[in-house]
Amino acid sequence: MTRRFLDRDALEVAPELLNKLLVRGPLVGRIVEVEAYHGGLDPASHAFRGPGTRNATMFGPPGHLYVYFTYGMHFCANVVCGPGGEASAVLLRALAPLAGVELMRAARPAARRDAELCAGPARLCQAFGIDRSLDGADLVGKETEIALLDDGTPPPAAPANGPRVGLSSRAAEAVYWQWRFAVPGNPAVSRPAPPGWRTSHLVV
Repeated sequence: MTRRFLDRDALEVAPELLNKLLVRGPLVGRIVEVEAYHGGLDPASHAFRGPGTRNATMFGPPGHLYVYFTYGMHFCANVVCGPGGEASAVLLRALAPLAGVELMRAARPAARRDAELCAGPARLCQAFGIDRSLDGADLVGKETEIALLDDGTPPPAAPANGPRVGLSSRAAEAVYWQWRFAVPGNPAVSRPAPPGWRTSHLVV
C-alpha cells in the first residue's frame, strides 16, 4: 500500500480498502468491512470538535493507525486518510483471518468459530493485540509493526453498503449517510446486513 493511495477522502478510500490485508507479524487478516468518517463535516467523527490529545493522529498525515479506547473496555483501529489536518479516517470493522489463526484464537477464546475472531472492531483489535501503544503507527512505512498490504485481490465491484453502526442522537442527522462498506456475503462481517443494504454504494 502507498501513502498516495490513502491521501484521499475517507469515503473514496473506504470501499477500496476492502480485500486489502492487515498484517502484524504472523497475524494476517483480509479487510471485509469498514466505515468512513469525515472529520469536521461528520458529527459522529472524533475530529468533529477539532484536534485534541486523544485524536491527534487523525489530524496527521495519511497512512497512520488511529487507535482509540471506547466504553471503558475496547480498542478500535482506524486508517487515517486524506491530507494532514483534514482528519478523515476509515474504521476497520472486520477482518477475515488468513494466517496466525491459532494466535488469534488464544487472544479471543470466546469466539465460537474462526469467522468471529475479527468480526467487529473491538474483536479485531483483541485478535491482533492492538491497543493505544499502536496509535500513530505507520501502516505504509518500510519498517513498521503493523502494516496495510495489497496482495492483488481487488475490492468487490459492488460492495454492500448501508448506514454506519451505533450512531448516537448527536449524529442523528447523519443516519442517511451510507458510509459502511462490506464484502457481500462474507461470513466475517461484524453483523448481518441490516434491512435496506444495497449492493452498490451511494454517491455522496
